[in-house]
Amino acid sequence: MALDLAQFHDAFFAESFEALDSMETALLKLDVGAPEPELINTIFRVAHSIKGGSATFGFSDIASFTHTLETLLDELRSNRRQATRTLSDLLLKSVDVMREMLRAVQHKEPLDAQRIADLQFDLEVAIATKDVPPEAAPAVAASEPAAPPAAETAKPQHNEQSWRIVFRPYPQLFAHGNDPLRMLRELKDLGHLSVELDASALPALQDLDPESCHLAWTATLTSEVTREVVAQVFDWAEGDCHLEITSVVVEAAPETKSVETAAKVIPMKAPGAKAEVASEAAPEGARSGVGDSSSIRVSIEKIDELMNTVGELVITQSMLGQLGSRIEGSVADQLRSGLAQLERNVRELQESVMRVRMLPISFVFSRFPRMVRDLSHRLGKEVELKMTGEQTELDKTVLEKIGDPLVHLVRNSIDHGLEKPDVRMAAGKPAMGTVHLNAYHKGGNITVEVQDDGAGLNKERILAKARSRGLVGANDALSDEQIYDLIFVAGFSTAEQTTDVSGRGVGMDVVRRNVKELGGSIEVRTEAGKGSRFVITLPLTLAIVDGQSVAVGAETYIVPLTTIIESLQLKPAMVNRVAGRGEVFRFREDYVPVIRLHELFGVKPRAQALHEGLIMVVEGEGRRVGLFVDDLLGQQQVVIKSLETNFRRVEGVSGATILGDGSVALILDIPGIIRVSSESLVAA
Repeated sequence: MALDLAQFHDAFFAESFEALDSMETALLKLDVGAPEPELINTIFRVAHSIKGGSATFGFSDIASFTHTLETLLDELRSNRRQATRTLSDLLLKSVDVMREMLRAVQHKEPLDAQRIADLQFDLEVAIATKDVPPEAAPAVAASEPAAPPAAETAKPQHNEQSWRIVFRPYPQLFAHGNDPLRMLRELKDLGHLSVELDASALPALQDLDPESCHLAWTATLTSEVTREVVAQVFDWAEGDCHLEITSVVVEAAPETKSVETAAKVIPMKAPGAKAEVASEAAPEGARSGVGDSSSIRVSIEKIDELMNTVGELVITQSMLGQLGSRIEGSVADQLRSGLAQLERNVRELQESVMRVRMLPISFVFSRFPRMVRDLSHRLGKEVELKMTGEQTELDKTVLEKIGDPLVHLVRNSIDHGLEKPDVRMAAGKPAMGTVHLNAYHKGGNITVEVQDDGAGLNKERILAKARSRGLVGANDALSDEQIYDLIFVAGFSTAEQTTDVSGRGVGMDVVRRNVKELGGSIEVRTEAGKGSRFVITLPLTLAIVDGQSVAVGAETYIVPLTTIIESLQLKPAMVNRVAGRGEVFRFREDYVPVIRLHELFGVKPRAQALHEGLIMVVEGEGRRVGLFVDDLLGQQQVVIKSLETNFRRVEGVSGATILGDGSVALILDIPGIIRVSSESLVAA
């Protein structure tokens, strides 16, 4: 029965994409001239692993490209080539092409053969010329050690390092797509190799399973390579074999001889031993064959199903809690005690599932070093990227949707915000500008900031552009906050010329819309000559919210706790009516407008006069309002159900939930309610 290797493709692609991310990160950290050996090893290891996996699965185009790349990296790793900016650019382009090739093969799409061939040719030219920049070639050639005579390269040199490798595959080795002979051939490429076959576990012919591995090998490799390099050959067999790599001192010998014994020793000689960059040897047992069992891959669909089930459990627990509160009798106290314990257990289960969905924001931040490097080079600017709070966690759904808004903000900071080096120096600033990405938890939300030390927003220029477009009247007086808010209007741009980076008026309106769709908000803080800061506030998750239940007539609404500042009861004398703002009341040295929820949603209230009900002071997008409600019902954690999926989008409502009594309550979107109320006042 033929083995279907396609069952391992998903794991190969997932691991390859992760490995390419680590390769790109290492390349961005590569110092020109004197790179760290560990970074070079990381880069080489990724190319080596992807080459081996591609060859195993029959992806010959990828294997061919990565083989060429690996040859170039080996020269860099063995100190036969210097790291240069041009070489780094070439390697980063190779990462991009490898990603494209893997995606094309994964989705069974045609490869861009011309792009691949062109870049592979550039890699081969770089290998042939010994360096990418022509002016650097003589220096590199001068520093390169002379190659030993061909007759001597196959011989172990005096006092060379020798490794004894015991390789005992487990029976399932073939089933996981591994080829032991390919691994032995790769060992042969590292230096002088002799291999001894162990066939003691080979069963009788009638008992032989052709899909199981029964052989083992003991090899002796004489070379200058480190233990880590030897172990890399067996990367794909980790967990499918027992592996021992021990150091053996090689004494001086006049020549290498082939030896025949009863155990059958197979001598193999490489055309030339390769030198390795000195690096820290891997600890004994690093490749013992025991796989890492501390984590498993689970599809997000399964996590979502689990989350939905937990959500339904929360609703059921709430229903039982309400039912238990109405029961009287001898067992009532015991029932309520049991329900309280159930509530604690459900909350712990809910929090555990939420933690499974949480990922560090570094998954988003990791894309920016490459982007900033390329963009600053294209624009002729010197930019330092600082990132803090990368381990701040948020829900995977939020994480996936915040990436594009952050890309727009970072691009704008570099293109519009930061000045050219000569302009900065003339203004008394360092030539290198700074873009700072920061993330941190604040209350029940996560805050992400994009800050630059550039010129800041030009208030007069923004206002003039808005007036020329008719967005603002000639005599209208706007606050600084209102002026800066104009940059989020669709199609608005102050760029003097259109480029492929920005200036088409597309981007900032998309940023605000995407952030609002996540239930978040964005603020702009800027100072002329000192820079700008964009502050995005997001919910930790889109699945569950802690809310305050409020009654308006016969309806129940949920107000997110993170938006509530205070609840109070007004006296008639505390309320004033202001033209253009409706009813207002004084709250902490400021006048706050009142929004009557029953008017907004067309509900008949129990209380008409403000002093007969309650005012809930809430905040959204930096603005405060007082929501007029009949009564407060209590706090509870509710599971958010999408209104768009089951009905349609309603402005001022972020979703719905099912209460303990089975009724449906709308979850209020406070920023949306403030916008709707402001629009209705303007229309009036």
